[in-house]
Amino acid sequence: MANYRKGIIFKPHEENTSLFDKLLDIFMELITHTSGDFDEAIDWLKELDKAYEITTEEYTIDDFIEDLKKKGYIREEIKPDGNSGVKITNKTEQAIRKHALEQIFGKLRRSGSGKHKTKHTGLGDEKTGDLREFQFGDGFDQVSMTESFKNAQVNHGIDEFKMSENDLVVNDTHHQTQMSTVLMIDISHSMILYGEDRITPAKKVAMALAEMITTKYAKDTLDIIVFGNDAWPVKIGDLPYLQVGPYHTNTVAGLQLAMKILSRKRNANKQIFMITDGKPSCLKLSDGSYYKNSAGLDDTITKKCYNMAAQARKLRIPITTFMIASDPYLQKFVREFTKSNQGRAYFSGLKGLGEMIFEDYENNKRKKI
Repeated sequence: MANYRKGIIFKPHEENTSLFDKLLDIFMELITHTSGDFDEAIDWLKELDKAYEITTEEYTIDDFIEDLKKKGYIREEIKPDGNSGVKITNKTEQAIRKHALEQIFGKLRRSGSGKHKTKHTGLGDEKTGDLREFQFGDGFDQVSMTESFKNAQVNHGIDEFKMSENDLVVNDTHHQTQMSTVLMIDISHSMILYGEDRITPAKKVAMALAEMITTKYAKDTLDIIVFGNDAWPVKIGDLPYLQVGPYHTNTVAGLQLAMKILSRKRNANKQIFMITDGKPSCLKLSDGSYYKNSAGLDDTITKKCYNMAAQARKLRIPITTFMIASDPYLQKFVREFTKSNQGRAYFSGLKGLGEMIFEDYENNKRKKI
C-alpha cells in the first residue's frame, strides 16, 4: 500500500499545563507575599480554591502538597516549640527567583533588550550591526566576507581580482563590561503602611535581579542590603523571608554599608540601586545611640545624606533612587540627593518598578561609568 505524506493538520488549542504547574505558579506568588510562611500560603491557596474552583475531585490541595514533598519543594521539620511543621527548600527559593525573573524580565526580553555593553566600540564580544575598516589586532572571524569581496571587486576589478588589507571590513562590536551592584531595600515600617504592600514588590525585584545576574551575567556581582534603624547584608536565599520591621529609615547607614561593600570589588563599574518609600529619619551617633526624627526632613539627617551622596560621586559610584512615594517634599529631598551624586532618580510608585530597574541596569552596562 502506497504511503502518502500528510499535510499539516490544525487542531483546536489544547492546554498542556498540568494542574500541579498551575497551582505551583500560584503558590510561588503566595509564598513570596507570606515571607516564606508555608502554612499561611496554603491557607490562602485553599481560599482561592474555594472562590475559583481551581482543583478537582481527582486532584486536591492535599494532593498538591504531597507532590510538593515528592518533588523536593518542601520538607517537614521540627519547630523550636517541638511541633512538626513544613518549610520550603532551596529548590523552592530558586524557583521563586525564576518566577520573579520571568514576571519582570520576560516583558523586557520580548521587547528586544540585549546584553549590556559599554559605549566603546572595537574588539569586543557582541556585534553592533555596523561595519568599520579592518585594523591591526582584529580577528579574521570578525571580517565581513561579503562586504570585503564587494570592496575588492570595486577597487581592483573582476579581470585581475585580488584582495588587500585595505579592502577588508569587519563587524563592529561592543565591549561587554563587568558591573558590581548593591541593591538597597528600605524595610522601615512605612513599607507596609497606608494599606499598600511595598515590600513584596521590592523583594520580587531583588530576587529577579539576583537570578538574572547569576544566570545571564555571571561575572557581575550583586550584593543586597536592607536598611531600617541600621543596615545589614542579606543573602539571596534570605530574600523570600524578608519582612518589614518596626524601624525608622537610616539611609546613611545603608549608603555607608553599600560603599564599604563596593570598595572591596575590583570591577571598575560600580553602582547603587536604592528602593525606598520614605524620608530618612534616623542616624546612628558615634556613641551608639540613635538620633531620630520621624516628623519631617531633619536638616541634620538630610545633610548627612547629601554628604554621603557626594562622597559616592567622588568614588565614581552613581546612585539610582527608586522613590515609591509621591509626596512633593520627599521628592524634593530625592532631587537634592540625586543632584549631590549626579545620579538618577525615578518617582515610580510600584507599577513598573521591576521593569525600570532592569532597564536601568542594562543601560548602565552600556557605558563606562
